[in-house]
Amino acid sequence: MPLSEQTPLLTTVHVIPQQPRYRHSTLRRFITIALAVLLIVSVVLFLIPINWFPHHDWEDGADDDGPWSLPWSSPYPHKAWPASQGIPFEELQDILLNTPSEVKARRWSEYYASGPHLAGKNLTQALWTRDRWQEFGIADSSIATYDVYLNYPVDHRLALLESSSQNEQRNGPPSTYEVKYECSLEEDVLDEDPTTGLDDRIPTFHGYSASGDVTAQYVYVNYGSHWDYDDLVKANVSLEGKIAIAKYGHGFRALKVKRAQELGMIGVVMYSDPQTDGEITEENGYKPYPEGPARNPSSVQRGSVEFLATAPGDPTTIGYPSKPGVPRQDPSELIPHIPSIPISYKDALPILQSLNGYGPPASDFNEWWQGGGLGYKNVSYNIGPSPPSLKLHLVNKQEYITTPIWNVIGIINGTLADEVVVIGNHRDAWIAGGASDPNSGSAALNEVIRSFGVALEKGWKPLRTIVFASWDGEEYSLLGSTEWVEEYLPWLSNAAVAYLNVDPAAQGSRFAATAAPLLNKVIIEAIALVQSPNQTTAGQTVRDVWDGELKTLGSGSDFTAFQDFAGIPSMMIGFFKNPHDPIYHYHSNYDSFHWMDTYGDKGWYYHTALAKIMALTAAILVESPIIHFSATDYANALASYLRDIKEEATNSINSNSMVYQAAFHNLELAVRKLQEATVRFDQRAILLGKEIADAKIPWWKWWQKVRLYLEVRKINDGYKYLERKFLHEDGLDGRSWYKHVVYAPGIWTGYAGAKFPGLVEAIDAKDEKGVEKWNNIIKEKINAATEWLER
Repeated sequence: MPLSEQTPLLTTVHVIPQQPRYRHSTLRRFITIALAVLLIVSVVLFLIPINWFPHHDWEDGADDDGPWSLPWSSPYPHKAWPASQGIPFEELQDILLNTPSEVKARRWSEYYASGPHLAGKNLTQALWTRDRWQEFGIADSSIATYDVYLNYPVDHRLALLESSSQNEQRNGPPSTYEVKYECSLEEDVLDEDPTTGLDDRIPTFHGYSASGDVTAQYVYVNYGSHWDYDDLVKANVSLEGKIAIAKYGHGFRALKVKRAQELGMIGVVMYSDPQTDGEITEENGYKPYPEGPARNPSSVQRGSVEFLATAPGDPTTIGYPSKPGVPRQDPSELIPHIPSIPISYKDALPILQSLNGYGPPASDFNEWWQGGGLGYKNVSYNIGPSPPSLKLHLVNKQEYITTPIWNVIGIINGTLADEVVVIGNHRDAWIAGGASDPNSGSAALNEVIRSFGVALEKGWKPLRTIVFASWDGEEYSLLGSTEWVEEYLPWLSNAAVAYLNVDPAAQGSRFAATAAPLLNKVIIEAIALVQSPNQTTAGQTVRDVWDGELKTLGSGSDFTAFQDFAGIPSMMIGFFKNPHDPIYHYHSNYDSFHWMDTYGDKGWYYHTALAKIMALTAAILVESPIIHFSATDYANALASYLRDIKEEATNSINSNSMVYQAAFHNLELAVRKLQEATVRFDQRAILLGKEIADAKIPWWKWWQKVRLYLEVRKINDGYKYLERKFLHEDGLDGRSWYKHVVYAPGIWTGYAGAKFPGLVEAIDAKDEKGVEKWNNIIKEKINAATEWLER
C-alpha cells in the first residue's frame, strides 16, 4: 500500500527468532559460573586466612612451608607448635633453673647499691642497665623518658622547745623557748658499712611533702590511722593546730598526713617504733645493727606521702603520660599541704618521754593502742597534748621541679605479637643503698634476663612476646610504670596477658605472693619447681615450705597501673621477713649491700631462687599453647570476697534493709552464674589442650588445623580479656583513676587491697544509694564476664 497521511505510524514488523551467537552456550555458562566460584574460594583460602592469622617469620629450611598463606600450609604460630620453638620446653626450663648465679646476683647488687639513685638522678644506672641487657642478648633495649613533677630535700629541722614558764600562752613567741632537744635527723655513719658515710648520701625526707615552718604543741597519735584519729576525736583530745607524732605501720604513711591535715593539724612527725620488730629487739637482748640483727636506733624510714590511694603517677598529669609540653594539672588534691618529716626512734625518745604524764595513756584506749617498743626506755605513751610550755619546731624545706626520669625497656619479640607478658622491677631508691628495696629485685631481674638470653643463644624463640622493664620513680608515686602504662594503654589493653612484678626479691626467708586469682595456678606450679634456700628436709621446694597464702593486690608497687587501671592480671612475689629473721631497715641507709651480705641473704640464694621462680612463671605463661590461667579461681575468689563483705557489713547497714538484702542477693546470683561459666570454660580449655597435644592432622585436612587454632585463639582471648571485663570507665567514687570494680588500694589503708571497693566504701558510709549504685555496676561487670566466657 502506498504511503499517505493516513498510513498508521505504528505497524507490526515480523522478524525471525535471533540465532545463538556462539555454539555450546550452556557449556560456556557453566564454565563462567565455575570460574567465579573458584575465584571466591581462592579469596576465602588465600586472602582471608592471611588476614586472620599472624605472619610468622620462620627460619629458612628445606621442609619449611614459610608464612602460612596457602591452604596446605600450617595455620599454627610456628611449625613446632604446640611444642616450644627452637628448643624443647624441658630444655628451656633447665636453662632457667641452672643459669641464675649467686656470684652474678651479688655483683649486680653491689653495683646498684654502691651510691645514690634517687628518681630523676640515676641516668647512669639506667644506661648501665640497658647496656647489660643488650650484652645478655636483648638487643631491643632502650630508654623511655618522662618529665615528672617531684621534690628534692633542701633543709629540715625538728627541735623540742621548752619554756621555763608554765603559764606560756598557746601561741607564745618562739623567742621565749629554749631548745630542750635538737633532733639529728641523720642516721649514724658506721665504719663497717661504707655507703652509710658517703658524702652524697640522701638526707632524711618525705617525697611530695609540703614545705613549712611550724611550731606547736604535739600529740601522740599511735599509728596515725583513720581509726586512731577517730579514737582521739571521740576522746576529746585537742588536735587542731597541733603536730602529730605517729608510729610507722598499720597503713600507708601518706594517709597519716592526709587525715591529720583534714583534722586541722599543722605537721606530722613519723618514727619506727621497735614494737613492729617483734622478737628481734634490743629489749630482748639482741644487739643492734651492725653488731647484731636488731634495729639500729638511728635508722630512719624515708618514703612518699603522695595520696596514692586517690591516684598514683605524676600528680600533674593524672590519666595521661608526662611527656614534654603536655598540659599540667594542679596537684594540690594529691599531695599534702602540711609539712611532714621522718625521724629515728633515737630522736623520738626525748619527744615521747616529755609527754609522760600529759593526757591519757595509750593503754586506756582499745586493743590497737596497746603495746609500744620503748616502754623499757621510760616512754609511757601518753597521748598529750604537750603542755603550752613544750612545743615542737618543725622545719621542712623542699624544692619542687619537673625533671626527666628514665625507664629501661627490653623486648624479646615472640611469634605472637598480640600476646605479651611484661616483667618489671623498679630501680630507684630513697637512699644510697637499696640492696633489698628495690635492688635485690633488680639483681634478680638481671638474672632472669640473662637466663632468657642463654635460651635465645641456643635457638629458642618465644611463642608470646616478653617485655622487661626497669622502672624509675616508683618510690615517689609509681611514676615510671604509671606513665608508661598510660602512654601505651591501647596496645596493652589489646595485647597484655599478664604483668609480673618483683620489688624486693630478698628481704628475709619467707616466700610471699600477692596476685590476681587468674595467676594463682601458674605461681603454685612455678614454686614447686624451685629448690627452697631454707630447707628443713633435703629436696624441699619453695612450695613445700610456703604457708600457702595468696593475698590480693592493693598498691604500693608497680603492678598498680597494670591491675587497677588497665585490667591486666598482675602479681608480686619475693622473700620477706619472718619473725626470726634479722630486722630489715626499710628505706634506711642500713638497707645496704653490707647488711644484705652480712644478714639479709649471706649466700645470695634467695636472690637466685626468686630469679628462677620469676623466669619459670614467665616461661609457662609465654610458652603454654593455651594461656595458663584459671578462670574458676577468679570466680571462687569473688564468691569468697562477697561472703566476707556480707559478714562484715552486718553492723554497718541495717540487715533488714531492702537495699542491703537486694544488693547481696543479686551479686550472689551473678557470681554463682560466673562460677558455673568458669568451670565450663576451664574444662573446655583443658580438653582443647589435650586435643592439640594429641593432634596429628595431615596437611590435606588443613581446615581441621584452622578450626583447632581458631578455637585456641578464642580460648586465649577469653582468658586474656577476662580481667578487663571488670573495669568501670568512670572509676571509683572520688578517685576515678582506679577503674577496677574488684580491686583497689583501701581508701584509708593505701597498701592493703580492698575487694569490691566501691561497694565497701558505700557500706562503710552507710550510704544506701551508693550501695544500690555499686550493686548495679558490679553485677553488670560480673554478667559481662559471664557472657564473655560463654560467647
